[in-house]
Parts: sequence; structure tokens; C-alpha cells
Amino acid sequence: MNDKSYRKNVGLIVLNQENQLLVCRRKDQQTWQFPQGGIDTGESPRAAAHRELFEEVGIKQKDVKIIQKSSHWYHYDLPKKYQKRSESMKRFKGQTQKWFLFKARAELEINLLNEVEQEFVDHKWVSFWYPLSHIVPFKKDVYAKVLNEFLPTYIAIAND
Repeated sequence: MNDKSYRKNVGLIVLNQENQLLVCRRKDQQTWQFPQGGIDTGESPRAAAHRELFEEVGIKQKDVKIIQKSSHWYHYDLPKKYQKRSESMKRFKGQTQKWFLFKARAELEINLLNEVEQEFVDHKWVSFWYPLSHIVPFKKDVYAKVLNEFLPTYIAIAND
């Protein structure tokens, strides 16, 4: 998608050694989400995925491997009340996202304090479909599509 009214972004799904998914709770909210973040000018989606993974949850590139990336870009519209919250989103009506599925190489230590403006205040490891019932409604459709795209890879890994 090349629509300039959507901010380019990466979505990050991380599997631990037990094949559970990492979700995080945003500051001042009760909903959970996967880590995600904007792609900087001139940055590749892959580089942004590794940078955001470290900035948001403290996971270093050497500690995970990419096992799948989404076949296309997914997008969602941001409700008006959320558009005004952050400086980075004021010019956009939503986000278009390239998704990455990571697998931990060993036990991961999560650090939510890497960013100056802390985004997340809690994290947990959950079952594959858990995020669909615990995220903000406007992201649910994208999450369902991404999880369904990654499901065959997840099943193969879980049965390994």
C-alpha cells in the first residue's frame, strides 16, 4: 500500500521457547497488543522490526530469528480520538504494517524501559489466539488476518 495517509509500521509477534506469544499492555490502557512501531525514512521493514523490538521490549537481534514475514502490508484506520494522542500519528488516518514472526533462540528477558517515553507497562506470554479477545477493537481484523497467515508456520514450529 502506497497511500501516504497511512504511516508505515512494523508489527512484531515473538514466540518464546514454549511457543507462547508476547503481548504488552500500553500505559493507561487495559488492552494488550503486540509490539509495533514506525519505519523511519530510508529504513527497511526488517531493520525497523529489529530496532523496534529492542526499543519497545529490550529484545536484541541476536536473541531471535525471523521465521516469517507477512506476504503483504495490512492496514487499519485509527479512530479520531487516538490520532491526536501522538505527534507521529497526527498526519495519518491509520497505519499500514508489515508483520514479522520471530522465534526466541533462548530464554528472553523483557525490558519495557528502553524507550524514553515508555509505551508499555506490563507484558505476558499467551496462547496463539489470546490476543484477539484482548486488543482494542479497531486492530482486531488485522490481528485475525495476520494470525491466520502465520498459523501454518506456527503449527509446524509447535509440532517440531
